[in-house]
Amino acid sequence: MFNFCQVIAGFLFISFKFCLADNDNLQDFCPAETPSSYHCPTTIFINGLPCKNPANITASDFKTSYLKEAGDTDNFLRSSTNIVTAAEFPGLNTLGLGLARTDLEVDGLVTPHAHPRAAEMLFVSKGVVTIGFIDTRNQVFQKILKEGDVFIIPKGMLHYCYNTGFEFVTIFSVLNSQNPGLIDISGAVFGHSSEAAMNMKERVISLSQRKDDHHTSHTAFPNQHSEL
Repeated sequence: MFNFCQVIAGFLFISFKFCLADNDNLQDFCPAETPSSYHCPTTIFINGLPCKNPANITASDFKTSYLKEAGDTDNFLRSSTNIVTAAEFPGLNTLGLGLARTDLEVDGLVTPHAHPRAAEMLFVSKGVVTIGFIDTRNQVFQKILKEGDVFIIPKGMLHYCYNTGFEFVTIFSVLNSQNPGLIDISGAVFGHSSEAAMNMKERVISLSQRKDDHHTSHTAFPNQHSEL
């Protein structure tokens, strides 16, 4: 039977092993810098951002007004998304958090995209919006959300939102990475012409008009070799 000291020793060993676990990358890739390729022995590269001198930290480092104002929705999609990371908001550094604000005019759309390094929790502050994501089996999970509702997008899942109400929509998001990354398929799959963009918008609108809480084994998005 384990005595108390053995239990404590085992706990400390497990904790030590856990601390040695690899951290997730905060950029798309990070090739190793080998000793033979060093250009300057004093150069330091880290997976994230360097910390401030503790003597220079103030309360202002933990406050931001980046999400206070609505974004510019005067565009074809009638939407705007502003993502705030540790690069803009110093207090986020090392906490594994990112923030975002999405604004949509009536009929506004956020095209299908994914965050490769983060799951996302969306809070609807104003309006009515359809939000959905597509899993690796091409199943669609979507809901119509109203003011006060919250929706979760699992890490790396392709997702979209469309203003299905009759007023301006504002959504605030929290992402569990200080550098979530962004992959937008609209240009790669649908092209950049106005005709292709309209086609893409019509397909997302059609998908968002499906019955609430619907999931299916086939999505409205073709692969790169499909005809639009």
